[in-house]
Amino acid sequence: MVPVQFITHQTERFSYEESALLALRGGCRWIQLRMKEATDDDVAPVAERLREACTKAGATFIVDDRVELAKEVKADGVHLGKNDMPVREARNVLGEGFLIGGTANTLADIERLWKDSADYIGCGPLRFTATKKNLAPLLGLDGYRAIVAGMRERGIRLPLCAIGGITPADVRPLLDAGVQGIAVSSYVLNAPDPAEAMRRLLNCDRDETDQEISKTV
Repeated sequence: MVPVQFITHQTERFSYEESALLALRGGCRWIQLRMKEATDDDVAPVAERLREACTKAGATFIVDDRVELAKEVKADGVHLGKNDMPVREARNVLGEGFLIGGTANTLADIERLWKDSADYIGCGPLRFTATKKNLAPLLGLDGYRAIVAGMRERGIRLPLCAIGGITPADVRPLLDAGVQGIAVSSYVLNAPDPAEAMRRLLNCDRDETDQEISKTV
């Protein structure tokens, strides 16, 4: 089963919370609660309920950006963008028991996150996606291949999760390029049946059952 992280998004059809519950229903076992424009007071109750839902489903629950809130609601970890709290500082707050992921667009980003003790990398975007503002330069498959080669040359062993407009047709090529997992949002939520769309992603490359992201799936 392909390791898939679902990143919550709000649409005309679904709230942030509903989007995560649909992903869980489709078999996803790695949820990131991302509510960038909301306040901590708005996010906290949603995080509490989703943490409980993820626990019941046996899923890993990650909070985007909000380090103190992630600790407060007993999430499994936090994901930090380039403009969020530095990974090293977050590690001091959270300790070794929490997963910390970091966003990267270049090999230099990855090397910095590796040195700062990140547990995994969200690397992208593969192609244009409307779910994120201020999109970094597109990587394409060649970009991932170059980054993976550079990581190997430097001895950087961190799970790499591809993100950015990914569909089932991209999964095999991305895994062949050397990534270990994918992160999605739009493909699932724009589908007529989001839960079924998640199932397709999870099962579109059954030969890759041995490629799991350490400590997350």
